[in-house]
Amino acid sequence: MKSPLDAGGMIHPVVPPTTPAHGRLVYVGHATVLVELDGIRLLTDPVLRSRLVHLRRRVPAPTEPLSDLSAVLLSHVHYDHLDLPSLRSLGRSVPVIVPRGARRAVRGFPDVRELRVGEETRFDEVTVRAVPAEHKSARLPLFPSPAIGFVISGSKTVYFAGDTDLFAGMAGLADELDVALVPVAGWGPKVGPGHLDPARAAHAVQLLQPRIAVPIHWGTLSTLRAHPSAEPPHEFERLTAERAPQVDVRVLQPGEALEF
Repeated sequence: MKSPLDAGGMIHPVVPPTTPAHGRLVYVGHATVLVELDGIRLLTDPVLRSRLVHLRRRVPAPTEPLSDLSAVLLSHVHYDHLDLPSLRSLGRSVPVIVPRGARRAVRGFPDVRELRVGEETRFDEVTVRAVPAEHKSARLPLFPSPAIGFVISGSKTVYFAGDTDLFAGMAGLADELDVALVPVAGWGPKVGPGHLDPARAAHAVQLLQPRIAVPIHWGTLSTLRAHPSAEPPHEFERLTAERAPQVDVRVLQPGEALEF
C-alpha cells in the first residue's frame, strides 16, 4: 500500500479500493432459489425434502448451506411452494414473507410479514416488493390468499415469479431488471392455466426485458412413476433467442450457482 505521505510531506487519507456490487443465486430446485444480494440472503419457496405428498425429488438434496438466511419468500400456499417441514428445518427465527391472508398457514413463526401487491419490506439496503401473479392459490378452504411474485431490489434487481401466467403490467414490473427467475414447466407432463410453459415463459421474458433470464420450476419433482423432463429449459432458451435475443438465458441445473 502506498504511503499516505506524498513527495511534499503532505498527509492524504488512504481510500480502500471499492468492492463492486455483488449478486449471486443458487437454483436449489423447483421454485427454490437462494438469492444473495448486498449481504442479504433470501430463499424462495423452500421445498427441500425427498418426498412431498405424491411427489418425489428426482435430484440430489441441496448441498448449498441454507443457514444465516435474512428471510424466506413464499409466493403462495400450494404444497409444492409452501412445505411446512422444509420451512421448519430452516429455523423458527427466520422472517417469513407471505401474501396477505397466508399468515395462518405458517403458524409458529414469530416474524411473519404479509404483503399485498405493491407493499414492500426491507432488509438493510435490500427491498422486497410484492408484485402480481396470475395464479389461483388456496390450501383447502382454510387459507384463502392470492399468489404473488417478488421484486428484490438493492444494487441490482431480481424478479422471482413464483407461479404465474402472463398478466397485464408484466412489462412494467421493474426498471433495469438484472435477473428474472421464470418458471418454465412443473412436475407433470403439462402445465395448466396459471402457469408458464416454455413458449409463454419466452413471451414473459420479452415483456420483462431482463439482462439475464434463469428458467426455474423444472427438473426437480415428479410423480412416483414419472421422471421430470430436461427439455423445457432448453426449449425456453431457443424460444427466447427468437423473441428476445438480447436477453442472456442461463440454464442452471439444480444445485448450480450464478454470479450476476
